Amino acid sequence: MFDNFSFSIIRKLTLSVLTLLLTLSFSNPSFAQADPDAGKALFRANCAQCHNRNMKDDLTGPALGGTQERWAGREDILYEWIRNSQGVIASGDEYAVNLWNEWNKAAMNPYPNLTDQDIDNLLSYIDGMYTGTYGAAAVSTAVGGDAQESGPNNLIYLGIVALLAVIALILARVGANYHSLLEFKESGLDVEKPTLWEMLTTKGVIGFLIFAGIVVLGFTTVNSATSYGRQQGYQPEQPIAFSHETHAGLHKIDCQYCHDGARRSKHAVIPAANTCMNCHKAIKKGSTYGTAELTKIFASIGYDPSTDQYMENYESLSEEDIKAIFTKWIGNEYMKDNSLGDLDGEGRRVVETQWEGIKSSLTNDTKSEIPGPIEWVRIHNLPDHAYFNHAQHVSIGKVECQQCHGEVESMEVLSQYAPLSMGWCISCHRQTEVQFKGNEYYNVYAKYHEELSSGTRQKVTVEDIGGLECQKCHY
Repeated sequence: MFDNFSFSIIRKLTLSVLTLLLTLSFSNPSFAQADPDAGKALFRANCAQCHNRNMKDDLTGPALGGTQERWAGREDILYEWIRNSQGVIASGDEYAVNLWNEWNKAAMNPYPNLTDQDIDNLLSYIDGMYTGTYGAAAVSTAVGGDAQESGPNNLIYLGIVALLAVIALILARVGANYHSLLEFKESGLDVEKPTLWEMLTTKGVIGFLIFAGIVVLGFTTVNSATSYGRQQGYQPEQPIAFSHETHAGLHKIDCQYCHDGARRSKHAVIPAANTCMNCHKAIKKGSTYGTAELTKIFASIGYDPSTDQYMENYESLSEEDIKAIFTKWIGNEYMKDNSLGDLDGEGRRVVETQWEGIKSSLTNDTKSEIPGPIEWVRIHNLPDHAYFNHAQHVSIGKVECQQCHGEVESMEVLSQYAPLSMGWCISCHRQTEVQFKGNEYYNVYAKYHEELSSGTRQKVTVEDIGGLECQKCHY
């Protein structure tokens, strides 16, 4: 009788769990209307490689926010565009053709299997991210920022875990009772029932917890590893307030003037202070911060702006000597700007504040002395197993810096623009045309040159010349 009773309980509990799971899987209350959660999954699987997740900034493809407004009154064509953009372009639709030309005729992948419901879900998610109404948190406004969302599914999953934990405890108790009754039936002795703590500390339970811990730890490790470097929107504070907007935007300084490694090596390189001094030996006060930031460069390299000379044996000077040199410069410039014969109380405060700024920017836990390189905070950081060569893209591929780094010339504080994921790179390689004309590097591809000359081939993409081969990036 107990056997039947026990298995009856287990069967009922199992059926209850299965019923709950099936209900959660198929009884979607919003099935008949747009489901942004389903749209989120579709976007990440199909669109996120080319389109920015904040829906406001362009990436490889245009920002998707406001799509429905731009296609208002032509929803049927929009749906066909999403399924097969090239078909809509071939039909001669004016808006589609203009959009295609605007984005250098970069073809969007076709998705013929998307249903109207799928597209409704996708558009609902895009609109929710664009307006900030999707998820518990508002959409990040940082350049290239990614929204942190938490939908109701998380609560459902937590509820399922909690329910399964309760069921596990019940089954453990039922099993213990069953074991006690078997002992009683065989020996006739009344066996003391184990306590809950004794049940939870059995070898089986401990083994299961160890196994579960290994699984969770493994998942966390792999998930963190695949996310390494994929910190879109990352915008750390730098030791010196350097403005790309001022240098690259206002003054039109070419990217490769400072990052001269981009055209000739794997790394773009962070410019050394002597590169800064090519200009700032003459320009000693900044347009925004005056002496506050530029003096940090002078202090790092040992340049005395008061005498226009590099100091000999600068590294051997004490901190007090260095302070005297640069506070004198800061104070003199303050008095010039304010027409003072001597420093006033406010002037002394400014001098002391700027000196403390120099110390905090040029020293840290691992660098105790002011002289030495400026330790900039790295923003773009690919994992070691991914090979990327700047020279290959800049000098050979003729790729513009902005394609990967965004409109740097408009960034006051630099941030990571692109996701730098493998899918993002692959999508770019599939769409980017190789610039064969006048590029001797590609002379070895005689077949493609002949096909382009005869008109049998219209373009050659990076994919055509092996850009998707695993060993090209993972060596």
